Order: sequence, then C-alpha cells, then structure tokens
Amino acid sequence: MRTIAIVCGGDTSEHDVSMRSAAGIKSFMDAERYNIYKVEIHAGKWEALLEESNGLNGLLSQPDETKVRRSQVDRNDFSFEVDGQRIRPDYCYITIHGVPGENGILQGYFDLIGMPYSTSSLLVEAMTYNKFVTNNYMRGMGMSVADSLVVKQGHDKEVSDADIIDRIGLPCFVKPAAGGSSFGTTKVKTAEQLRPAIDLALKEGEDVMVEAFMPGTEITCGCYKTKTVERVLPITEVVMTTNEFFDYDAKYNGAVREITPARLSDEVTARVQKLTSTIYDILGCHGIIRIDYIITEGNHINLLEINTTPGMTATSFIPQQVRAAGLDIKDVMTEIIEDSF
Repeated sequence: MRTIAIVCGGDTSEHDVSMRSAAGIKSFMDAERYNIYKVEIHAGKWEALLEESNGLNGLLSQPDETKVRRSQVDRNDFSFEVDGQRIRPDYCYITIHGVPGENGILQGYFDLIGMPYSTSSLLVEAMTYNKFVTNNYMRGMGMSVADSLVVKQGHDKEVSDADIIDRIGLPCFVKPAAGGSSFGTTKVKTAEQLRPAIDLALKEGEDVMVEAFMPGTEITCGCYKTKTVERVLPITEVVMTTNEFFDYDAKYNGAVREITPARLSDEVTARVQKLTSTIYDILGCHGIIRIDYIITEGNHINLLEINTTPGMTATSFIPQQVRAAGLDIKDVMTEIIEDSF
C-alpha cells in the first residue's frame, strides 16, 4: 500500500486556495488503495497534519487547528514521524498554487532526494509560473498571445504611463507576472488607474505584466497524459455574471457562470483540444494541466495562461471537466499516481 503526501500551503496569497485544493484532492483519492497524508509548507515550517484520533492514516479535509497534531518533516528525505513510526511517502501530489510548489523550487528538491511527484519538471514549472516568459516563449512557437510588457520593481518609474498606454492600449490588464488566482490583478480602463494598478501588483511580486485586452469568449481546457493514456478534457466556458474579469471573487465566490462543455462549434472545440495537447507536448508537461484561452472574432484562439497546478476543489474546472468526460476522478488520480511507478 503506497503512502501519498498531498503537499499544500505555500508562502503566497494563494495559501488558503491551496489548502482547499488539498482537501479536494484528498476526497478524490482512493483511500482504500493509499495511505494519505497532508503536508503543509508555510512560513518556513514543513509539517504533516494528522488527525488526533487516527494518526497513521489520518488526513483532515478541513482541519480544525485545535484537533490537529503536527509532525515536523525531515527535509533530508521528506519523512515524518507518526505514533513512533517514521513515514516516508512513496509519492507527493503537489497542490501549492504559488511559491515554492508552482515555480520549480519544490520540484528541484524532490529531484535531489529522488521523490516522485505529480507536476511537470523544475524547468517547466519555473517557466510557466511567469506569465510573461511563458507567453513570449509560446509566441516563438507560433501561438497567438496578447501583446504585453513588464514593469520591474525598482524600475517602475523609468517608463511613463503614456508610453505604456501607447504601446498596450486601453483597456488593459495589470497583473503580477508570477502568480495565480488573480491576486493583485486590475482591469485598467483609464490612464489614471494605471499607476495604482501597477503599485497593487508590485505587492504580489517583483515583475508586473501589462497585457493588452482581448474581447472574446474565455475558455479553459484540462489535459493529462500518462504512459498508457492521453486525455484532453471537455472545455469549460467562463461567463462573467457580476465581475468584469475572472478575478479571485469570480473564481472562488461564485461570481461567474461556468459551462461545461463550452458552447463552441465542433470545429473550434477540436482545434482547442488539439492545441492543448500540442502545448502539453511542446513543454514536456506531466500530470494534470489546464490551459486558458480567449476566443476572439473569427474563432481565433489566443493563449492566455498555462496552469500546471490547477485548482482541485470539488467545484474547480478540472473536476467539472472530468465529470463531463464521463470519468471517475478517483480513477484519474490513480492513473496519475501510478504513472510514476
């Protein structure tokens, strides 16, 4: 019986989102097949979270801090002690949305200690974590992406608002170049809004991406491949209800309508799914990824973002798409885990 660690938390604004994903992943995994633990990495601490009543197999979906025992992780081999027994996981499912699990740092550590994990490699994670780097790399591969530029911390006064607007236009999006969940992201409509938006984004990271606005239909498509299966999942259409763009509130507080499968023609659906599979292969991805697009006039497909550790709560896009494909999410988790053995 393999031991699985769901690695969650992280040191960015996305910590709580990661913990919710960990709860979802735990509920999706086959508890009869695996011993499952949750390991939280946060503020310099690496700790396994154990149920008070059942430590050996215990993992709380939504831990009550008053009832959780914490076992410190030995970073030499990622082991921890449970009721006097030293446990070293056979496999780590990474669901940190941000530093250090989505930018390659944790992947490099696991490579050094020989620990199998669920995501893409250090290089892929590091590159896709930075939206500006990703989009320019994919543009070089022939993908259509929005025009953008980067404003760097400490040099943000060296480029004028007028120069930015002249290059990118209005409206535009201002966002941290590295990160997710739309923390620090602003849709800028006027010149007066630009500088406050840059200052807000700089609170989340050192690089700020200013990106041209593309009117169209926002969609997202999941994909995973193993040694024996290749699955491109049904596409989800994202329809704004009260929010102007897909920000944190829209993602996690229900201010959006999500339609799976998306209301696209068979021809456009096939093109998006083929492109998703191609990008997966170009980057050399591993595990589940999710790619966001904008379909603009003339059914033109534009790449928005590549998510290598997508959200995995019960209502997140990937579980929705798995259900729409007629698959069992428990089987999907097993396929991904067993692909490393």
